[in-house]
Amino acid sequence: MKSINIVAKHAEFSKQWHPHQIAVVDNMQVLLAKLKDEFVWHAHDNEDELFQVIKGTLYMQFRDRTEVVKEGEIIVVPKGVEHNPMTKNGEVVHVLLFEKLTTAHTGKVQHEKTQTEYPKI
Repeated sequence: MKSINIVAKHAEFSKQWHPHQIAVVDNMQVLLAKLKDEFVWHAHDNEDELFQVIKGTLYMQFRDRTEVVKEGEIIVVPKGVEHNPMTKNGEVVHVLLFEKLTTAHTGKVQHEKTQTEYPKI
């Protein structure tokens, strides 16, 4: 039961598209990640996913539109909705994610960016 400095935790890693777990709340996990360029189209059939932008601007692509998520804002991607997070102009965006422990990184999609384990920091 100690406070967690999100900025300091982000400074502990540099790998992009590789979430790091900083806390567990019941059956939910709190993750930090650094994002750059485009990820991969995917969906989570049974889990919602919350993104909070800590630094930068995130572009959350959906099949019918793109939502711009700025620093200090959140977006919730409902279960079953196909999405593809991305950044622009080489910007590295820092995010906090809140999702169930059972959430697969890229849903059913297997890609070179897919992670199966999240380091605890």
